Amino acid sequence: MPDHQGTPTAEPRIVSAPPRQYYDDGMVALDRSAITLRRYHFPSGTSKVIPLHDIRSYQVDELGMFMQRFRIWGSSDLRRWLPLDIRRPLKSTLVTLDVPGLKLRPAFTPARPKEFVAVLKELLN
Repeated sequence: MPDHQGTPTAEPRIVSAPPRQYYDDGMVALDRSAITLRRYHFPSGTSKVIPLHDIRSYQVDELGMFMQRFRIWGSSDLRRWLPLDIRRPLKSTLVTLDVPGLKLRPAFTPARPKEFVAVLKELLN
């Protein structure tokens, strides 16, 4: 007969830390594994998470007076899809991702574009 009867001890659980946020402006988040575009899907406003390993390339364009600047949500050219961003008319840079398998290319306007692009470039290399 055993000396001690009780509940067996549970196996220790390994809890991994959440990915470090390299960039987060409230609308766009970038960590070591993915880009999260908040308020992406219409009409639910849910986020889209794009794994970095799925990104084939990206393009950075200055927003002109008419180039997507006043497109608050959706697509005006049927090539890109932009998440809801009511501050887009005040922003300067559009980042467009090339992700195989998507009909519309995800595009967004980070609040701090130079910082975002520098971090993205480093993570994709």
